[in-house]
Amino acid sequence: MATVTGPVTGGVHGRPFGRPLVDLDRYGYVEEEFFLEGDATRYRLVGEMTRDGRWTAEPAASAPFRTRVVVYRPADESQANGTAVVSWNNVTAGYELFGGESLEMLENGWAFVGVSAQKVGIVGLAPANQGLRDWDPERYGTLEHPGDDYSYDIFTQAAEAIRAGDLGALRAERLIAQGASQSAGRLCTYINAIHPLTRAFDAYLVQIWFGSGTPLDVGDAVVNINAMPAEPETNRRLLQGSHQLRDDLDVPVMVVNSELEAMPCYDVRQPDTDRFRYWEAAGTCHVSKQSMDIRVPKYERDFGTALPVMEKMNRIPLMPLYDAALHHIDRWLRDGTAPPSQPKIEFAGPGEIVRDEHGIAKGGIRLPQADVPVARNSAIPLGNDIFSILYGSCEPFPVEKVRALYGDRATYLARFEEAARAAEKAGVLLPRDVEAAVEEARATSPI
Repeated sequence: MATVTGPVTGGVHGRPFGRPLVDLDRYGYVEEEFFLEGDATRYRLVGEMTRDGRWTAEPAASAPFRTRVVVYRPADESQANGTAVVSWNNVTAGYELFGGESLEMLENGWAFVGVSAQKVGIVGLAPANQGLRDWDPERYGTLEHPGDDYSYDIFTQAAEAIRAGDLGALRAERLIAQGASQSAGRLCTYINAIHPLTRAFDAYLVQIWFGSGTPLDVGDAVVNINAMPAEPETNRRLLQGSHQLRDDLDVPVMVVNSELEAMPCYDVRQPDTDRFRYWEAAGTCHVSKQSMDIRVPKYERDFGTALPVMEKMNRIPLMPLYDAALHHIDRWLRDGTAPPSQPKIEFAGPGEIVRDEHGIAKGGIRLPQADVPVARNSAIPLGNDIFSILYGSCEPFPVEKVRALYGDRATYLARFEEAARAAEKAGVLLPRDVEAAVEEARATSPI
């Protein structure tokens, strides 16, 4: 088991990298960072990565590591709800992306633990070198990572440290592992191959997953989003799922996908069970304008430069779905009430989404922006580069079309709120997110 030191203080910046922009004091939360070090295990696959996800792994080697975990928890321990989200921090961009801003967590006493499980988070990618060690060599200069093959066990050891009460005053009875995008692929490999060996987590929330896991042994290979070529063949490989999640797990698993990931997952869809839920939302994409509104000021604060944002990128946020999923998973663990099953996006065949007269996907979860549209939001890209693929598109309707659909502003807003309340009743929006969506519709209404 790993040794924990901290809370960590000092450094050039005097704070952990990637902290949320929200005022933690306002919610009665504290931020703490710890170093985790020891020997991590590398695993190898026994057999093949079969389509059913029932994989077998075994230990292959070990190597020393020293990484960090960052913790957000209620300052008053009596306000903690006993559930911790354990984030596999995403490093595709060459630096760590993780949450902590979720109002579902901050308003309800959850803990959040961000784990630097992968090597790029520590050493970065050339030539930008935005990893932890370069960002603050005084604070993070002693961190060492033997490679991503060891990331699975590093993630496990972070969970063990939480269970042991080694991360300060953090106490948690329930651990929900969370991973998005590249981290979702690694988390799915963890589910299929490592969970049966460790049983370190009580539930898994997999977000924007492309239907394939990461091999256990990738050596020095890393994902570099900035080096991906703008080639249609590359895009086609991205949109091809290869396996399911094993259906013999003893803990709940939930997948929340946008329209973009629904395409590669089409061929590997699996039915909901008493341990599995799969959601996909029409009109959404991997990244939304609203999520970039959070990411951009963080980037500018941490790196001192602007982060370009594509015009006409998708404008239906997935964050409210993530919060609804967390709400349901916590209840699932507490009293066995599973999240509501949801309709799937309609397909005419692999990669062929059925669209309505507005170009919006049929079926799936219907958020109010898709059900009462003033624009065509979709996963349809505006270019062949990877950023265009991930950002999708938003094409506003002409004002004349909006008036023809709704007549006047009051009617549009009334119908939008009705759709938002329907989404709340379906269990995919929480009340606070209904109010936020309606307020955004008021502020951005074209009529």
